[in-house]
Amino acid sequence: MATGIKDKVAIIGMGCTRFGERWNDGAEDLMVEAFMEALQDAGIEKKEIDAAWLGTCFDEVNVGKSAIPLAQALKLPSISVTRVENFCATGTEAFRGACYAVASGACRIALALGVEKLKDTGYGGLPGFDTAMGTLNRFILPNFTAPGGFALMATRYFAKYGISPEEGKMALAKISAKSHRCGALNPKAHLRKEISPEQVLKAPIIAWPLGLFDCCGVSDGAAAAIVTTPDLARGLGKTPVMVKALQIAATSGEEMLTTRWDGTYLKTTTEAARRAYAEAGIARPREELSVLEVHDCFSITELVTYEDLQISERGRALRDINDGFFELEGKIPCQSDGGLKCFGHPIGASGIRMIYEVYNQLLHRAGPRQIAEPRLGLTHNLGGIPSFSVCSVGIFGL
Repeated sequence: MATGIKDKVAIIGMGCTRFGERWNDGAEDLMVEAFMEALQDAGIEKKEIDAAWLGTCFDEVNVGKSAIPLAQALKLPSISVTRVENFCATGTEAFRGACYAVASGACRIALALGVEKLKDTGYGGLPGFDTAMGTLNRFILPNFTAPGGFALMATRYFAKYGISPEEGKMALAKISAKSHRCGALNPKAHLRKEISPEQVLKAPIIAWPLGLFDCCGVSDGAAAAIVTTPDLARGLGKTPVMVKALQIAATSGEEMLTTRWDGTYLKTTTEAARRAYAEAGIARPREELSVLEVHDCFSITELVTYEDLQISERGRALRDINDGFFELEGKIPCQSDGGLKCFGHPIGASGIRMIYEVYNQLLHRAGPRQIAEPRLGLTHNLGGIPSFSVCSVGIFGL
């Protein structure tokens, strides 16, 4: 019987670049920047790393298809290096590879690093995904866009739960304004200006009801994590941040091909969260979790994720939003670092960047964003579109 990896892996070092328009830096520069912070944080030498995982999505820009760029940029000493890609969940997929290697006993110390230089693609959003979901996708969804797909989720959610357009838009605006308040406190965020809900409401519409401030931006960045066994971590004199659960769920096609899915939730998030709570031994997530980092590619994604993670009841997320439940001073702060909304979304880096924030919160290193007494933190990394997605959920604690 599978037992999972709860408390079998410890994070001993993490690093994260400043996210933004890093025109003067190549992907290799970003890898080195994130890695050197993680290495210094871990207090080890590079030669002690047994294996590494590189997470990057668009191989057309800067990095290429193999894992060699990571080995070359970091001058790793001929160790095993693996490149992984899993849409927008790529960063957490790299982290999962490193954790499983340590938990299995194959490695003593492993590195996970995610990087992406999306600004270099020249697109205002993500590059085209016309064949990324299979060669027949251009016939099935010929004009589908990410903003359009999540906008459909928003309108379906409003209709199902009897929410007026004005109520719904205001709730989404409060989510975006919340994230910007946190991002303004974070020197590594791309966007560091506070905005009001009223500014969100007045912004140009991208795909109704989603306006400009309801959508995360395009960015460059990298993040890294070094993991080992709990015993080795303590032997190094570290306060280890323990991995309590790591789960990934990918769509089976049910959402797109049947009528059982009504478009108001993410099936993959619901399943990954259920399994992660079982692995971590969490029975009441609303009472037991302390901080959330969720995949807020759009404000509606964050809203439905509150419910998919069993924090808010189905159809009741607006009540928690209006009550300030997810604010930095609320019961369970969400996006304490500013989230994708303020960091942008360099795909390979985002999942590890989320873990970086939870790691710093648990170690009381978050500065003006620090929450009072964090016990357990959760990260949620989502790839794809509502009807065709892959989701990872991680849970971390001391």
